[in-house]
Amino acid sequence: MNLENRWYRTRAALTMPFAVALLAACSPNAGQWGGKGPQQPPQVTVAVVQRESVPVVLQLPGRTAPQLVAQVRARVDGIVLKREFTEGSEVKAGQRLYQIDAAPYIAALASAEATLKKAEANLASTSATVERYKMLVERNAVSRQDFDNAVAAQGQAAADVASGKAAVQTAKINLGYTEVISPISGRVGISQVTPGAYIRASEATLMTTVQQIDPVKVDLTQSSVEGLRLRREYASGKLKISGRDCARVTLILEDGTEYPHAGSIQFTDITVDPSTGSVTVRALFPNHEGTLLPGMFVRARIEEGIRENAFLVPQVAVTHEPQGNATALVVGADNKVQPRKLKLAGTRDDKWIVESGLEDGDRVIVGGAQRVQPGAAVQVVQVESKTVVSNTK
Repeated sequence: MNLENRWYRTRAALTMPFAVALLAACSPNAGQWGGKGPQQPPQVTVAVVQRESVPVVLQLPGRTAPQLVAQVRARVDGIVLKREFTEGSEVKAGQRLYQIDAAPYIAALASAEATLKKAEANLASTSATVERYKMLVERNAVSRQDFDNAVAAQGQAAADVASGKAAVQTAKINLGYTEVISPISGRVGISQVTPGAYIRASEATLMTTVQQIDPVKVDLTQSSVEGLRLRREYASGKLKISGRDCARVTLILEDGTEYPHAGSIQFTDITVDPSTGSVTVRALFPNHEGTLLPGMFVRARIEEGIRENAFLVPQVAVTHEPQGNATALVVGADNKVQPRKLKLAGTRDDKWIVESGLEDGDRVIVGGAQRVQPGAAVQVVQVESKTVVSNTK
């Protein structure tokens, strides 16, 4: 075999595999040779939406506050002899909390009573003189000047009696202040003074604080813009009052749990805070177990009314454009993706409340939206609304 024949054989051996591959690629049965074949449309998960009456629920932040607060302060000067309550316990209105040394005030009362008796004796004497002079002056037995002086003395004695009675009353009041009582029923706080401490009425020494926390107030903060929008929607009929004027309120506590007792709205302040643009909404809650303590941060859910003919769409199905417009992808009757612009009206749990942009029976994509584009064909897997969250995690 010469060199030329060996070259031709080598060339044929190298060319054969390429030819076979080319024929396989051009064959109508290319899938038998490892080809991928036609691609299937991507699968998406959808939720079918229907018009319904949706309760409008606002979530507002707020803090708890006691229904009544009484700061127990000194009203007389003196030494605290004893404390008669346990810190943190429940006390009743009129219950004695402290005893202040009463000895100086007992003496002051006795002195005032003695002065009153002296004034009363003087009044009796001057009154008798006036009666005698009245008969004598008619007979010209005494001068008119003497009679006038006797009448004046009687008037002064009467004024002394009135002053003495006021002094006695003042002494009794001060003596009563030596027994420091609770002005309201509630829970008493930390004692700011101990037995042996000297307190002063002029400084209004704080002794302790009593707070009534059943029921408890919750002061909520609402945007004035949101309040204006709600009033307009009530007036236009978009929103209907769900009940009577008293709206139902539920609380979410600091640890995320729901407070078991519902409350009610008491009033909405008419003054807008210029620094925050918000108004205060006050609610009242029962607090029999003492769960709510003054100063706790809470979130309140207020049922403001009912929005008719709205849609509930899972939040995962809604996106926002850079301009802020809300959009969602819908699968049409031809199984092709259609974009929709939505008008939102708040949230309800884990769903958006959609006011317009959808129709009854629309299939909104809630899973797989990242794999499709508007106009693309898709395969649909329909799910119930209850399982949307679990299927999209």
